[in-house]
Amino acid sequence: MEETNNNIKEVLTRILTERQKRMTVMSLLLSALVFTVIYGTLENPFQYTFSKIGNRFDPALRVMFIIWASYTGFCIQAAILALFRLENYTRKRNYTFIILSIVFLVLTAMAPSLDHLPLWIWVHIITAGLFGLFITLGFTPFMRWVAQENPRLRRIVYIWLGIIWGGSFLWMFVLGNTGVFELWFFGSFIVFLLYLSLTLFEEQIIKESVHLFRDETDINQAIDVYFSRKKGA
Repeated sequence: MEETNNNIKEVLTRILTERQKRMTVMSLLLSALVFTVIYGTLENPFQYTFSKIGNRFDPALRVMFIIWASYTGFCIQAAILALFRLENYTRKRNYTFIILSIVFLVLTAMAPSLDHLPLWIWVHIITAGLFGLFITLGFTPFMRWVAQENPRLRRIVYIWLGIIWGGSFLWMFVLGNTGVFELWFFGSFIVFLLYLSLTLFEEQIIKESVHLFRDETDINQAIDVYFSRKKGA
């Protein structure tokens, strides 16, 4: 009996941990989304890219650009790596690609993109390209893997990948290299990560809890009631 109770406690602890992780990841992503929209619209996004906002106006905006890249990069990286671990995704090179992509995002912000510094403009362009390359190499294979492991998500995954990358290229083709393209990419990418965090963490919580609360109509409510009773005990 004692062993059974210990097993139940372990499962419930894991459930609570997963819920806390989900809340943390989603809070980070929501704050990054708000930060991205605010920064990207400080100037007209149809005319100025993120780097132009950070390099051609008030020097304080350059600092803000670097902070935006660092914070948003951290949030995206934290969310993706949390999803990797949640799904027991073991391809180590993809972990490396994600980390490298965020490093290059920060380096892109740090490299001054100014007309009188042509060398740094090239550094800026190269690091931005490497960010796009490594985030694609690190994230897209994981998404294909998720689609294979979760057939019900297959269509949604490919639709979202089309929205993110297809929409970004479409805006670049229509409007050129503008802030709209960057807002679309980062905004849609973060929203997709929010959706994945909500869906995949919820699936994991249900898997952990279904055999404990199989007779309950609302599993989440049953978990809350259980923990409320434990705190009141």
